[in-house]
Amino acid sequence: MKFDHTNWLYKFLAALNPINRSRRLFSSLLLSSCLFAIVFSACGGPDSTNTPAENPPEQRVNGFGTAQNHVHSFLAFPSHVLVLATHYGLFRSADGGASWTLTAAGPGQLMDGMMTFSLVSSPLNPRRLYVLTLPSINNPKGTQALYTSADQGVTWQMGIKTAGTGSMYFVAAGNDSADEAYAYVTNEGANGFKVSKDAGKHFISPGPLPFGRILGMLAIPGAPGNLLVYSNDGVARSVDGGAHWSTVQGVEGAVYAMTTAAPHGPIYAAGDAGIYSSQDSGKSFKLVYKDASYGALTVSPVQPQLLYGKTGRQIYKSTDGGHTWHTLPQIKGNLESLTPDFNDAARVYLALSYPTEVYRYDQGQSAWVSLTPKA
Repeated sequence: MKFDHTNWLYKFLAALNPINRSRRLFSSLLLSSCLFAIVFSACGGPDSTNTPAENPPEQRVNGFGTAQNHVHSFLAFPSHVLVLATHYGLFRSADGGASWTLTAAGPGQLMDGMMTFSLVSSPLNPRRLYVLTLPSINNPKGTQALYTSADQGVTWQMGIKTAGTGSMYFVAAGNDSADEAYAYVTNEGANGFKVSKDAGKHFISPGPLPFGRILGMLAIPGAPGNLLVYSNDGVARSVDGGAHWSTVQGVEGAVYAMTTAAPHGPIYAAGDAGIYSSQDSGKSFKLVYKDASYGALTVSPVQPQLLYGKTGRQIYKSTDGGHTWHTLPQIKGNLESLTPDFNDAARVYLALSYPTEVYRYDQGQSAWVSLTPKA
């Protein structure tokens, strides 16, 4: 899992020159100092003290809304289902992007007036989804809360309310049951790591983190209770659901993205030093590529050695587990969220922001194909 609100900041910094090591270090330092004060204030998020502004009426530019709309999370599923969490609506496609339906956060719907972010799915049951919300306008009709879906995003139910008790920065699906979810509350620092066993209705703290702040976490598939958290200070591992942690050696500086395809598969991470790979369920990491790093990583569930990386301007592809990389055809726009196809290793989906757009890349066609609905 990677969490989405950090991507826009790192995307901008990495776009300056993703190969320059000193700039990567500067990016990390700036990310560390600005992350929790700036990242969410851009969207009126957890650490923002700004009141969301009511946006003036604008003309729709496509089926995802106005040019102001932007993407926070993007998921793809084996049944050709795509689910897109945006600032102004949660959209779902049941046919690989040929058509889209606004299923939540629209006028008169659950989450009305809320932005949707940190959308994740359970590795044990892909029909179980979780998403966080925050106000996107003044006086929204919806409620700031964690929401869950048991039918892959067709319908949603509200879990725990998050307003007033410290907003959750991200949510991550657990690996013990489909009803297990983890979350991080930023204003509690090292004590902000939470777990729910009842699909997000209640959360408790399993134990303190080894870091004062974390950027994200990965629940290792097929290994209940085995978790990794990553931060500006490195990586830590737990084998008891977060009750106790040990730092992972061999990781230099910040790590800001982590992904894996399946149980017992390699785990990949992107950080200040470059691209890391772990072949032992996160016990250790090896630096496999040091000439660049990427603000986001995603791996094909069909082919675990097939890895994609993203900067603000370019998508990169590796077919050998991150050891070598080449660029995909460039696409204009604000590159936001990248997600692989679960049926075809040669296919990957990309969401753009300002305005929200969706594209599919097929290796056979060597081109990006628009899946954006017309206005």
